[in-house]
Amino acid sequence: MDEVLNIIKNDPWLEPYKEAITGRHQHAINKEKELIGKKTLSDFATGHLYFGMHRTEKGWTFREWTPNATEIYLIGDFNGWQEQAKYKLKRVKNTGNWEINLRENAIKHGDLYKLKVYWEGGCGERIPAWATRVVQDDQTKIFSAQVWNPDKPYKFKKKVFVPNVSPLMIYECHIGMAQDAEKVGTYNEFRENILPRIAKDGYNCIQIMAIQEHPYYGSFGYHVSSFFAPSSRFGTPEELKQLIDTAHQMGIAVIMDIVHSHAVKNEMEGLGNLAGDPCQYFYQGDRREHPAWDSLCFDYGKNEVIHFLLSNCKYWLEEFHFDGFRFDGVTSMLYYSHGLGEAFCNYGDYFNGHQDDNAICYLTLANKLIHQVNPRAITIAEEVSGMPGLAAPFNDGGYGFDYRMAMNIPDYWIKIIKERRDEDWKPSSLFWEVTNRRKDEKTISYCESHDQALVGDKTIIFRLIDADMYWHFKKGDENGVVQRGIALHKMIRLLTASTINGGYLNFMGNEFGHPEWIDFPREGNGWSYKYARRQWNLVDNKELCYHYLGDFDEAMVHLIEGVKNIQKSDVVEIWHNDGDQILAYRRKDLVFVFNFNPTRSFTDYGFLVPRGEYHVVLNTDSKEFGGFGFADDSVAHFTCADPLYAKEKKEWLKLYIPARSAVVLKRQK
Repeated sequence: MDEVLNIIKNDPWLEPYKEAITGRHQHAINKEKELIGKKTLSDFATGHLYFGMHRTEKGWTFREWTPNATEIYLIGDFNGWQEQAKYKLKRVKNTGNWEINLRENAIKHGDLYKLKVYWEGGCGERIPAWATRVVQDDQTKIFSAQVWNPDKPYKFKKKVFVPNVSPLMIYECHIGMAQDAEKVGTYNEFRENILPRIAKDGYNCIQIMAIQEHPYYGSFGYHVSSFFAPSSRFGTPEELKQLIDTAHQMGIAVIMDIVHSHAVKNEMEGLGNLAGDPCQYFYQGDRREHPAWDSLCFDYGKNEVIHFLLSNCKYWLEEFHFDGFRFDGVTSMLYYSHGLGEAFCNYGDYFNGHQDDNAICYLTLANKLIHQVNPRAITIAEEVSGMPGLAAPFNDGGYGFDYRMAMNIPDYWIKIIKERRDEDWKPSSLFWEVTNRRKDEKTISYCESHDQALVGDKTIIFRLIDADMYWHFKKGDENGVVQRGIALHKMIRLLTASTINGGYLNFMGNEFGHPEWIDFPREGNGWSYKYARRQWNLVDNKELCYHYLGDFDEAMVHLIEGVKNIQKSDVVEIWHNDGDQILAYRRKDLVFVFNFNPTRSFTDYGFLVPRGEYHVVLNTDSKEFGGFGFADDSVAHFTCADPLYAKEKKEWLKLYIPARSAVVLKRQK
């Protein structure tokens, strides 16, 4: 291939690695041809229509890929969990597949079942790999597959949905911990209680965690056992479909946190040892187990595994109408080291032979498939190393993600809150950090996600205020620590959200400064749900300060979303002065001005901007958002002419900027 790929043209520093980049690109092209022949990737990724339990015109058909098995029986409610000849599977000739055809009355909707699998030297009860419904017994805690064929399957009311990505404003959420009550929340409760809040706040997309079935609730959904089964602890598949359909009717896209980076070790529930071959789905030898996550690593070089994972992507898109995926743990997939202990200081670290080309190929094909099934689908990579080309189009030599998470930003906010005095916050550094990204790749910016809210870590609000949240968060009782925390919480969010080049993400509850960390029920806390919930009563209580932060977030999201395609506009720096701790920049007709100085307010501070009349549209210091209200935001600001800048059509905008505050002004047409 003599043609130079666009990602190299766009970034000359990649030229020395042209061979590696071109090789990876060609690998994906060759693998696609090998897999599909004259078909499409979408035609290929239909394993879920073949494997698993299916209702047919004549009865039922069940199939499973278990090349190492010697005998397989279906056992369940329908045969007293005993092996019976009529429920014995047959191997499909010259394949590793097994199947059974059953009469209509042999099983029924709601029946529990498993596979009894025999192999050389052993046997065991297993949940089918392609099971689409898995439930846990309340008493025994044992998981079983369940026949799912309701009389009235859910019919989607919203047939065609087009996500609004101009810009994409994501609300990251978890169904189980979304309710105030100390329990596991449901799909229905989320649809009824939480979706209206998200719509009111102005977010146009939800990213749902922990959808794929996982044995341990406290894993946050990251130790998946059944990849095709929506978690039954939250309700039925029909209820999940209704949630997604309702979100679409509200104009909210729904993307899923998909886990293809690893799988739970469990053998009874998961894929760990389906039929006596521990490496049926996973890498051989030392590469089978993830050293840090206590989980198993898929063998992305095996065509049957690619088929399984690609079919999984298509299944969630078509069966449930998800609008795309946030791929978890991409760094872990890309490198033999899983990214552990590596610094990634220069481009050579991405092309030194320590990368798993099979995983890179799989991710590239997954993105290609997803956009083939739904051209408007959204894919996001959670990736920390900074691998170039991850969110560049496939045809340009990239891996085809639509966005990558800007994981540098939350790390940076934590670092400066922890390590720097307020007087040492440098606006030039802040601005560089939130705008430092590859020009040809879109990012999702965020101050904090669920990662920063878990046990052992702290949210931004808690780093800023800590114990004073318990004693001084009642209105009228705020002390200096609380006032500082409220001010900086808003400024940090505004700076992060207003400089996006793709989208913005917030984790459920963080918008109003949800107190305390997330701690799922476990032995160490007496299996308590106290910290695995969201206390909406706090933001609803107008006597507490939480609603200030929630109201500000709503105003901010609506402002940013109200400027169509703001994410595509240039972020033009107007001014920064690290001594004064002042930063100003503009996007389209909006001017953003920040004063990070903790003590000094400035009068008649001047900026050169396009001439015109400017009105305040958002102010972090407004009393309605818990500020002091020092400036009169009803005053229109007119620019003052300066002959020195007449040719540039710029004039002076002079403002009063209170300490520790930010203001957004809009130029009137």
